[in-house]
Order: sequence, then C-alpha cells, then structure tokens
Amino acid sequence: RACYVSAKSETPYADAPSAIGFEATISAPHMHAMALELLAPALCSPSCLALDVGCGSGYLAACLHRLVEEQNGRVFAVDYLEPLTDLTIANLTRDNPRLLEGPRAIQVATRDGWHGWPEHGPFDAIHVGAAAAS
Repeated sequence: RACYVSAKSETPYADAPSAIGFEATISAPHMHAMALELLAPALCSPSCLALDVGCGSGYLAACLHRLVEEQNGRVFAVDYLEPLTDLTIANLTRDNPRLLEGPRAIQVATRDGWHGWPEHGPFDAIHVGAAAAS
C-alpha cells in the first residue's frame, strides 16, 4: 500500500482513508479487503475479467491483478480524471513495472466510468470505488 498513498503519508498502513489529491482518497485497507473478499468468487474462472471504476491511486487494480493472474485473467482500470489515471500508472510502475507489461498487463484509461469499458467486457467482476452523483 505504501506505493499507492501520497509520499507525504507517514502512516501508509493505517486503517483509514488517505488523500491522494484531486479531492480523492485511497480507501481504508479494511474496505479494500472487504471488496476483494466479495469479488474473489467471481474471479476464479480461466481468463476472468475485472473492471475497477474510479481507480484513483491504482491500489485495488494491483490487488485485483494479483487475484486473477493465475487464471490468465485481466484487469481494466478507469477514472474520469486524467491526473488520477496518470497517478495509477506511476504507482503501478513504482510497485512493479511488470503489472503494466505483456498480454495480461493492467489496462488503464481515462474515461467515464458510467459507461464502463464495453469493448473489453463483459466483466466477471466490477468494482466501483468512486463517488457517484446518482
């Protein structure tokens, strides 16, 4: 998680949200754990696909990748703010550049999460971690 919080954070493993800029936060670790526990059963099939809407810092996309990599699955991550998708790519690179390489690389795009990413679906699991107006 330390690769995905602000460099200014003195407590990257505290069980609390942490600001990442652009009025966004990385969720508390217990929230990520809960989401992963709920999504895991849907990500057990070969070539499973996961979509992370509101990818923010990229942390959950990295966790999802670790869940699906043994099944040759793929993760797609979107955020509507380009600075956050840039942050996701930078953080994934800092954590492990391999997450962004090869045919099973995490795909990151700046796009409206309300519309998903239909050209890569249907998805076996969709995580929506972003605030929604309605």
